Amino acid sequence: MAYFDAASAAPLHPVARQALLASLDEGWADPARLYREGRRARLLLDAAREATAECVGCRPDELVFTPSGTRAVHSGVAGALAGRRRVGSHLIVSAVEHSSVLHAAEAHEARGGSVTQVPVDRAGAVDPAAYAATLGEDTALACLQSANHEVGTEQPVSRVAEACRAAGVPLLVDAAQSLGWGRVEGDWSLLTGSAHKWGGPSGVGLLAVRKGVRFAPQGPGDERESGRAPGFENLPAIVAAAASLRAVRAEAAEAARLRELTERIRTRVPGLVPDVEVVGDPSRRLPGIVTFSCLYVDGETLLHELDRAGFSVSSGSSCTSSTLTPSHVLKAMGVLTEGNVRVSLPPGTAAEDVERFLEVLPGTVAAVREKLGAPAATENVRAAGPDLVVDALGRRCPIPVIELAKVIGDVPVGGIVRVLSDDEAARLDIPAWCEMRGQEYVGEEKADKGSAYLVRRVS
Repeated sequence: MAYFDAASAAPLHPVARQALLASLDEGWADPARLYREGRRARLLLDAAREATAECVGCRPDELVFTPSGTRAVHSGVAGALAGRRRVGSHLIVSAVEHSSVLHAAEAHEARGGSVTQVPVDRAGAVDPAAYAATLGEDTALACLQSANHEVGTEQPVSRVAEACRAAGVPLLVDAAQSLGWGRVEGDWSLLTGSAHKWGGPSGVGLLAVRKGVRFAPQGPGDERESGRAPGFENLPAIVAAAASLRAVRAEAAEAARLRELTERIRTRVPGLVPDVEVVGDPSRRLPGIVTFSCLYVDGETLLHELDRAGFSVSSGSSCTSSTLTPSHVLKAMGVLTEGNVRVSLPPGTAAEDVERFLEVLPGTVAAVREKLGAPAATENVRAAGPDLVVDALGRRCPIPVIELAKVIGDVPVGGIVRVLSDDEAARLDIPAWCEMRGQEYVGEEKADKGSAYLVRRVS
C-alpha cells in the first residue's frame, strides 16, 4: 500500500519512535517537581524546547507546547486578540486558511468582532498589496498560513509581515504544513505548528509568541507552559516531536527528491488523463504536495478505486464530503472541485510507487467516468430554439457538468445552454469547465428550484 496523504498526517519518523520509547522511561515524572525524577524530566523538556525553538527561529522562552496544532491556533488567535482589545476587534485572515483559523475567526465574529477575508488568485496565493490594504487602525491581528495544506502553494509571508509591521499589527503564521521543510521567513509575531505534520507523534502542537507582542492567555490560569497551555505536559511526545523536527530538517536531499517526484506527477498527469486541471502554484509550493481535479468524476468513487488499487490519497471534492460542500480552498481559488485528488508524499516515498500511481491513474479515472455514464440526452434536455435547457436538479457532482458537456455541441455557436442545478459544486465547476474547454460562462440566474447556469458555445 502506497501512503500518499502525508499532508493529513505523516508516518511516524524513525527518530521520533526512538525518542518516544526512550523518554517513556526517562520522562514520566512531573517536570515541575524538584526531586531527581522531576529534574530529569525538566531537563528533557528544556532540551526539547531549545531544539524546537532553534528550528522555528525564536527564543526558547517564546515557545510553548500545546495539546495539538488546532489548540495552538485557537490559543494564539484568542490571546493576541485579547491582548490588543484596546486597539480594536478587527481580525484579518486569508480565504484559504486552515479550518482551525477560520473557526477561530467565526468565534471572534460571534462575540462581536469583525473579520476580513483576503481573497486569493487561481494559484491560491494572496496579493501582498491587497492584504496590506485591509490593515486598519482597529486591526488587532492578521493571520496568514505559510503554505496551503490542500494545494501546497506558498504564501508571500515576508511581504505581508513587512506590511503588518509597518502598520503595527502582529501577524500570526500557521506553519503546520511547512515547518518540517524549513523556517518561515519574515518578521512574523506569532507562529503555530503541529508535530504530526512532520513525522512526530500526534497530540503535540507548538505556539511561539515573540517578545513585545501583547498577549493575554484566555481561560482559567495555569502554571504550565507560561500559562498559555494548561495541563500536564505530554513529555515523551514532546521529546519525540522535537527530535523528529530536527531529523527532517537535516534531510535536505529528501526534500529535493520529493519535489522532483511531485513535479513528475504535475507534468505527466495532464498528458495521461484527459480533462484534468492541475491546481496550485507551479513553482512556489511545498515539495511533497500536488493536487489535480478530473472532469466528469465522482471524487468519492475515485478515492475508493485508488484505495482498492493500493494508493491512499485525499480529496477536496464535495463528492467526498458528508455536507456536499466543496473545499473552501478550491472554492476561493475558483478552480475545478469535482474529482479532486491531493497527493502528498511522505519522506521515503519510492519512485516506483509514483510510477505505479501514474500507470494506474488513467485506467482508474476512465473506469469511474464509464461507471457514472450519462443519461440519454432526451431524458434531461429539451430544445428551446437555438438554446437548450439541461435539467440536473437533484443530481450531484459531476453529473451537471457531464450533462453540459454532452449537449454543448447541440447548440449553434453563440447558442446558450442553461444548466438547472441545486448542487453547490455546480456554481464552481461549471465556470471552471468553461475555462478548461474554451466556452463562455455567461452567469447564474435564479430558477424555480436551484439555479440556472448559462453557458454560451464559443467553438
